[in-house]
Amino acid sequence: MSLLQQQLAAGRFVVTAEIAPPKGIDTAAPLATARALRDVTAVNVTDNQGANMRMAPLAMAVLLLREGIEPILQLTCRDRNRLALQSDLLGAAALGIENLLLLSGDHPRFGDHPGARPVFDLDSVQLLQGVEELMAGRDLSGRPLCGVPRFFPGAAATPEAEPFELMFQKYSKKVAAGARFFQTQAVFDIPRFEIFMEEARPLKAPVLLGVLLLKNARMARFLNANIPGVRVPEPLIARLEVAADPRDEGVAIARELVACARRRCQGVHLMTLGCEERIPEILG
Repeated sequence: MSLLQQQLAAGRFVVTAEIAPPKGIDTAAPLATARALRDVTAVNVTDNQGANMRMAPLAMAVLLLREGIEPILQLTCRDRNRLALQSDLLGAAALGIENLLLLSGDHPRFGDHPGARPVFDLDSVQLLQGVEELMAGRDLSGRPLCGVPRFFPGAAATPEAEPFELMFQKYSKKVAAGARFFQTQAVFDIPRFEIFMEEARPLKAPVLLGVLLLKNARMARFLNANIPGVRVPEPLIARLEVAADPRDEGVAIARELVACARRRCQGVHLMTLGCEERIPEILG
């Protein structure tokens, strides 16, 4: 059983963070970032995040394991069909990786290879179901496996997406398909998140609130204009605009979100974007 699974099962307040593999083969910088993380249970390794080409996340996850750092392997459906997804999952299990975050993935037109053909043979719900099949000893064609993998599969949630009912319907489907925990997209509207948690709590899947460190008002406006499912309220943007040090104000906002998470859910997923040294301050 992974440390992440153990801590969630024990009711501990869990903190996760994330790194991106390099665009190349020099892993020194992401590994240094991962080593510098404090008070973090596990580290997500992103999978061509934003449809931008980088090193395979499986390789980076194995390097984290060698450093004694627990990884959460992200896998998207954008770049692989069901054959490749199952192969990567079995390879991950053989290499000792248990934690997964299973995603549909951003369309290639948003990334650095806009001419790439998307796959989307499966979606995130079907991939969760596929992981359940593998853990039951069968592949997606129903054929038996020689050795059965053990995973702790998670999924993403977007509490601020509209319409709420459609978003929550997909959330419920992911729980039914086998998601054992959730990491949310960045959340800034605390009342909206509280409504989401009131609906989510009966489904009993641990939720980690996504906390993104805002660096200035310009960044907040960019998120509102370009990232679906993320909305920074105008009062927060105003605080960043008048702050003597906008980054300090961003840390203060992140602390408020962490305080909300301690009351409402099982942990936080921190996205600090190169400011990992401020994690202890954010966590209080």
